[in-house]
Order: sequence, then structure tokens, then C-alpha cells
Amino acid sequence: MTDTKDTKSEAPWWKAFPEARAKCPELTADDVMKLLDDMDITSEPRSFLLVDVRRDDWVGGTIKTSLNLPAQSFYQTRKSLYELCSRAGMTKVIFYCGSSTGRGPRCAGWMQDYIDDIAKFGKKSNIEVAVLSGGIKGWVKEFEGMLMDGFEEGKWEELK
Repeated sequence: MTDTKDTKSEAPWWKAFPEARAKCPELTADDVMKLLDDMDITSEPRSFLLVDVRRDDWVGGTIKTSLNLPAQSFYQTRKSLYELCSRAGMTKVIFYCGSSTGRGPRCAGWMQDYIDDIAKFGKKSNIEVAVLSGGIKGWVKEFEGMLMDGFEEGKWEELK
């Protein structure tokens, strides 16, 4: 029996989408920790959303309150996320992935591009888009399992 496996290299998943035009600011793990801490001491509704864009590598835990929206399907859902955040009164959407050097900044850029595009048609937004510097790996280096759901210490051993 002959091997019929296709040996052509496939283009990376993000090549199917436009390149993000926007470059979003970074927030440190300390900045995000302060937002989470402030959330506990105020009676105001939360004004920020954390978006974890990991897909297959979504192991070892995630930062509390994060919404998991894999980068590979994010471009098609950015309008829905914008509408949900806008109606909920969110003023900040913070994206992250493993290290926030690829998927996180790319998705943040797509979100900011969408906000910029609708502004051209008179739809103003007060939503700021940012990236968690260092991603989940930076968070774990800084805070270990603090304020994480599903934290598995063994998955992060290489960071020590």
C-alpha cells in the first residue's frame, strides 16, 4: 500500500485572514492583577474582559474570569464580541495567548481594526483593546497559580 499523505506544507492558519493593521498597547501582569483586585472592592459592574485565545494549548489553567475564544475562529466572531462588550458597558478588552507574541496581539489587532472600521461610519466606541504582556506564561512566572482557574502546577515546570 502506498502512502498517499500530502507532503505539501500548509500555510499557517492566520494567512486565511487579513493582516491586522492596529498595534495594541500592552498591559503588564501587574496591571491586570490590579484590575482583578479592584473588581473585588467596587460595587460597580466589571468594565473589562480577559480573552484567552489559546486553542490546543489551553492546558495548565487560565486567568480567572477569562473567556476562551480560540484565535483560529476569532476573526469571524469579532463583531459579536464587540456587540456583547459594548452592550455590557465594557471599556477594556485584554487579549492573551501563551506568550502574547502571536495569537494574542493578532486577535487584539483584529478587534481594534473592527472598532476603527465602524468608527468610519459614525459608530464611536469607548472600548480600549490591549494585550497582556508575556501572555499566560508571563502571568504564571509573576503570580504562579494566583487568580487562575484550573491551575496545574506540573504544566508550568519549565518556567521555574
